[in-house]
Amino acid sequence: MRPCLYILASKRNGTLYVGATSDLATRVWQHRTGAVEGFTKQYGVRSLVYVEFHATMGEALERERRIKRWRRAWKIALIEEDNPGWRDLFEDLPA
Repeated sequence: MRPCLYILASKRNGTLYVGATSDLATRVWQHRTGAVEGFTKQYGVRSLVYVEFHATMGEALERERRIKRWRRAWKIALIEEDNPGWRDLFEDLPA
């Protein structure tokens, strides 16, 4: 399992959520199924639209902290650089 930063979206240009985890498949599944109460469940933020892997969890958490302070337009530009169609990347994750 690799530490990563991830961004979820409710839809294209919709509500965004930035997080970090060392178990991406499990964490995104929790968001998608509403297994955990909170922001993503309340706002229907379920689509994995951006992932960035890091060598350590500390690096992933630092990147999460920085990106959470970014303007919304910068986050959208980051997503669209790698995923211009806002495709749900969850389907590409290994089971």
